[in-house]
Amino acid sequence: MLLQQLADVLSLITIGMCFILKIPQILYLFSAKSANQISIVSLLLELTSYTVVTTYNYTNGYSLISYLEYPIILLQEYILIFLVLKYLKKINTFSILMAIFYFATSTCFALQIIPKSVLALLMPTCTPITVSSKVIQLLAILGAKNADTVSPITWFISTFTNLTRIFTIWMDSADILLLGNFTISVILSSSIMFSAIYYRRHRVKQN
Repeated sequence: MLLQQLADVLSLITIGMCFILKIPQILYLFSAKSANQISIVSLLLELTSYTVVTTYNYTNGYSLISYLEYPIILLQEYILIFLVLKYLKKINTFSILMAIFYFATSTCFALQIIPKSVLALLMPTCTPITVSSKVIQLLAILGAKNADTVSPITWFISTFTNLTRIFTIWMDSADILLLGNFTISVILSSSIMFSAIYYRRHRVKQN
């Protein structure tokens, strides 16, 4: 009973923090008017993973409190992707058509027009997708040796919320696929956070 109450409290904290997860990064972009060091490929892979996990949880009838942060993060992810495309000057007919395709496909999954068995097949891919998205973002920082447009706060929140989800999912469903995904996310999100902090401090020392 005590562990379940702790899991519920952590779920609420996680959901609350996810309301602002991408906000620091969005504000950084607004301030810099630039999307340098931000990988659009990483963001799109991240979007794919978030969408699959959200619809997987929804169609399986899992407790809403155990995954509510995903719909919240998705809304912020849409804004972030729009801003990155805008500053990279990549808003065009192709990107608009891809957006329409994405929303149509997501709706079909949520309404189970596409059978949820397909989501069960896609769910294991979320771990390599998550790994790929974060590795690409990490490499973008390391390659540029600069993290001026990358928010360490966003990645701290990501690390913390992924860590709490390991415990809450273990209490709620003990779904091995979800647990594995979050464990790897903790490792990579923290790596991006520390890299961003390092290059920011290094830049300050140089100045």
